[in-house]
Amino acid sequence: QVQLVESGGGSVQSGGSLRLSCVASGYPFMAWFRQGQGKQREGLAAIDRDGSTTNYKGSVRDRFTISRDNAKSTLYLQMDNLKAEDTAMYYCAASRFRPPGTWLDEDEYNVWGQGTQVTVSS
Repeated sequence: QVQLVESGGGSVQSGGSLRLSCVASGYPFMAWFRQGQGKQREGLAAIDRDGSTTNYKGSVRDRFTISRDNAKSTLYLQMDNLKAEDTAMYYCAASRFRPPGTWLDEDEYNVWGQGTQVTVSS
């Protein structure tokens, strides 16, 4: 049973922007992850229920912005100045419970979407 649905991926040139969306309902803690080909899944950004607390992977902090619109039950990831190394499958994840660690560890989330592909050409 799919509970999270991502959208917004696609192909862009280096320097371009994309905004990913994830429809979900009732999860106070949510995050974005990505997994490049042959690489481990890595946490990018996380957010709490009202958006007052966020955390970012250092390498994307200045280029990616996580946000949410609870009225629309939607999580977003605005990605700017995209680079070829951002090419990956992007996933949203959710938890009903406050993650105990950095909020960027995949073990902290138990609900996942199926992913949306982002391809950045140089």
